[in-house]
Amino acid sequence: METASKPHVLLVPYPGQGHVNPMIQFARRLVSKGLKATLVTSIFIAKSMKLGSSVGPVQLDVISDGYDNGGFPKADSVDTYLERLKVAGSRTLSELILKYQNTSNPIHCVIYEPFLPWALDVAKEFGLLGAAFFTQPCAVDYIYYNIQHKLLTLPISSTPVSIPGLPLLEFRDLPSFVRLPDSYPAHLEMLINQFSNADKADFILINTFYELEPEAVETMSKVCPVLAVGPTVPSIYLDKRIEDDDDYGVDLFPLDASISSNWLSTKPERSVVYVSFGSFSGLSEEQMEEILWGLKKSNFYFLWVIRATEEAKLPNTFMEELGDKGLVVNWSCQVKLLTNKAVGCFLTHCGWNSTIEAISLGVPMVAMPLWSDQPANAKLVEDVWKVGIRVKVDEEKGIVTRDEIELCVREIMEGERGKEVKKNVEKWSELAIEAISEAGTSDKDIDEFVSKLVKT
Repeated sequence: METASKPHVLLVPYPGQGHVNPMIQFARRLVSKGLKATLVTSIFIAKSMKLGSSVGPVQLDVISDGYDNGGFPKADSVDTYLERLKVAGSRTLSELILKYQNTSNPIHCVIYEPFLPWALDVAKEFGLLGAAFFTQPCAVDYIYYNIQHKLLTLPISSTPVSIPGLPLLEFRDLPSFVRLPDSYPAHLEMLINQFSNADKADFILINTFYELEPEAVETMSKVCPVLAVGPTVPSIYLDKRIEDDDDYGVDLFPLDASISSNWLSTKPERSVVYVSFGSFSGLSEEQMEEILWGLKKSNFYFLWVIRATEEAKLPNTFMEELGDKGLVVNWSCQVKLLTNKAVGCFLTHCGWNSTIEAISLGVPMVAMPLWSDQPANAKLVEDVWKVGIRVKVDEEKGIVTRDEIELCVREIMEGERGKEVKKNVEKWSELAIEAISEAGTSDKDIDEFVSKLVKT
């Protein structure tokens, strides 16, 4: 039987796969520490995924994003979506908190993604604790902090850019919204506004671990004390302290899990290149063809996750000619693929979830960043952590050529540099496990968060 004294946290991610997953994994960890956790999704996501009332020990509930029958694709623009999300989300989040106020488990703290600063405003209207949960690396978060506080001025007039606690950043290393501010004004505003009211938050939580970003964490902690609580990877792959935790439990796309695992089971150890560019970004037909040819020329097996909406961009007969050399699936559980012994390399867009999963699970990367925080993440992958190599874009064509794809894949899979990368990523994997294990740096930060909630 639940007791009224058990602190109840409400987790409010931005409504998207890459935002829901780390938040739900963090929720599982909080439950394992004795809290009650309810994760909020949009009404559209809950309906389209046919979600029940819980994922494992984490309770689920809903708020509206203003597009209950279609979600983000129904919006005219990013600006329109974010505005309706703010209006509808604020109203329905307030209603949700009121609903729980009249139960034996009222909300004590709202853990919100800072893309949604209005969620903190709602929490404070009810006198609740507020915890910002950043789903990008500390280094990238601190770039946006510097812009919001006018310590870094846009547009960038010269490089390298020097920010305390970060490596020197060339133009190609900057987040796309910073590098080309006029191209993504709504996204840039959303990311800068993460810090618009963060000074009112009671906690700043970041999905990273101290050993991975010590300089960034220490520097940012001087202006807003940071708790590094990652990596938010299912426990079975790390510390194994949470039962029945081998998946995030929420997927916005239908899974082809058995197809992938069956195909991989027939392949030699470390012989497969796993390819995925995430749940959001798209590639041009020309770029997809170059990747396919580069993979084919490398002569390694490859498994490429391509969303159903992107599949039409593939050359008509190419996959038929591949035979058993390559497999394309629409979606699969990424952590399970990355831990498969047949996988030797990850060709990735360097979204933060993918990056920290690969680091935590010890998989070398070929980094092919597309937008947002990905260029900065790729910089860290190649030059700071040295767990992968970054492809070079052909400046004339504006894409990554098949020869470049082949070269980078070969280097990671069988080259001398690849051997060094493998050693490095194994080291970082061990440090990730140590951080989240009992008495590790992240475990201590999570305990600090929990203990403060229990005392209030």
